[in-house]
Amino acid sequence: MKFVPGLLIIAAAAGLPAAENLPPLEAQRLARSIFQELIEINTTDSAGSTTAAAKAMASRLKAAGFADSDIHLLEPVPKRGNLVVLYHGKGEAKPLLLLAHLDVVEARREDWSVPPFQFLERDGYFYGRGTSDDKSMAAIWIATLIRFKQEGFKPRGDIVVALTAGEESGNDNGVEWLVREQRDLIEAAFCLNEGGDGVMKNGKRLYNGVQAAEKVYVSLALEVRNRGGHSSQPRKDNAIYQLSRGLLHLADFEFPVQLSEVTREFFARSATTVEGQLAADMKAVAQTPDGAIAPPQAVKRLAESPYLNALMRTTCVATEMQAGHAENALPQTARVVVNCRMLPSDSAGTIREMIRQVVNDSDISITEIAPAKPSPPSPLTPEVFGAIERVTESMWPGVPAIPLMSTGATDGLFLRRAGIPTYGVSGIFSDVDDNRAHGRDERIGVRDFYEGEEFLYRLVKMLTR
Repeated sequence: MKFVPGLLIIAAAAGLPAAENLPPLEAQRLARSIFQELIEINTTDSAGSTTAAAKAMASRLKAAGFADSDIHLLEPVPKRGNLVVLYHGKGEAKPLLLLAHLDVVEARREDWSVPPFQFLERDGYFYGRGTSDDKSMAAIWIATLIRFKQEGFKPRGDIVVALTAGEESGNDNGVEWLVREQRDLIEAAFCLNEGGDGVMKNGKRLYNGVQAAEKVYVSLALEVRNRGGHSSQPRKDNAIYQLSRGLLHLADFEFPVQLSEVTREFFARSATTVEGQLAADMKAVAQTPDGAIAPPQAVKRLAESPYLNALMRTTCVATEMQAGHAENALPQTARVVVNCRMLPSDSAGTIREMIRQVVNDSDISITEIAPAKPSPPSPLTPEVFGAIERVTESMWPGVPAIPLMSTGATDGLFLRRAGIPTYGVSGIFSDVDDNRAHGRDERIGVRDFYEGEEFLYRLVKMLTR
C-alpha cells in the first residue's frame, strides 16, 4: 500500500543518474522476467491467488539451486499463500528480513486503457496492476537472492525474504499471521519493506524517502438515537440535526501538534530541499523543543498542505453516514463513521475522550468500531539509516535520504509491534504528481525499476557484510 506525499514545489536537488547505477544486463533480464511473471498472475482478493504467485517464485528459487528445506510455502487460507525463503549466512549476526506483499487491489479491465494483468513496456514505463505496489519490490527481492546465490555471497547473518498475502485486503493471512504462527521463520534484527520511495519532480530526484513510522488507524462510530415520530410534526430533538451540530464542532477542531524523532528529522531535512517561507517554516517547526508549542503561524502555513498537516498531528474525519428509515418519518437514528489516523504517541482512548469533549453532547455516543493497532516508530540508527544514506549518496550525489512517517498503514506495523524495527525504502523513484498505485494504468519507470534493483542489492550487501 503506497502513500506518496504530495510535497508542494521542491527545489531541484540533483541531475540525471549515472549509467553505473544500473545492474549488469543479466541481472536486469532476470528481474524483468520475474517482474513480468508476477504481474501476469492475478493476485486480487476477489479472483486471484497469492498462492500461485508464491509457488511461481518458489520454482524460480529451486531452479537457482535453493534447497527445498529453505523454501516455505505457507497457506493459512486457500489461495492466500505466503512464501518465506532462507538465504544462509555465516551465523555472525541476526537475520535481515526483506518483505514485500504479493496481493494487489482490484483492477477492472474497462477502467484501464491497457490490460491490468498483462505486463506491458511502453514509452519508458512498465504497466500493470502491482507494478508500483508492490510486485516491483517482490521481484527485486527474488532477483537479489538469485544474484547473491550466483555470486556465492556469504552474509554475516541469514537473509530472509517473505512475500505475503493480505496487505491490501486487511485479511489476517499474511504478516500478522506469520508473526503469530510462524515467528521463528521471520525472526530478524530488522526489516526492509515498502512504504518509502524516491520522490522526483519533472525528472529531478528530490529525496529518497525512508518510512520509519506509521500513523495508527482507528474508526469511531458517533451515533444519536431517539423515539422519532411522524415527519408532519417535527421536534427539536431531530437525530440528524443533533449529530450534525456535533460534527460541525469536530470539523473546526485541530488536534495538537506533536513531533517525533522521525517527523522532526523529516522537517529538518526537508527544509534543506525547499526555499523561502516554506523552508523557514519547516526549520522553525523542526527546532521546536519537546514540550514547547510550535510557532503558530508556521504551523498554520504548513497545515495548508494536507500531507504536512497530517505529519504534525492526529487527524479525524467523517467518512460515512447513515440516518433515518423513511422519507415521511423523523429519524430514530443517525450514525457517522469518523476515521482517525493517530500519531504513534496517541491512544485511542485519549482521542475518543477529546472528541467527546469537542462534540459536547452527552446524547452522542462514541464507540470504537475495531481496536486500534498501534506500532512504535523504528529508531533512526546509524547502522540502518546511515547505510541508506551512504548508498543513496553513492548512486545519486546530492539527493538526501529523508525519514518519513506514513499517514496510512503497511504490514510493517505488525513487525514493529512484534519488536522488529521496520524501514520502508526502495530506491525506486516516481514523480510526485504521477502516483498511480491503486489507480488506473498503474505503472513504474523502466529505468527507475532497474535503479531500485541496484539500490536494494547494494543496500542489503552493505547491511550484511
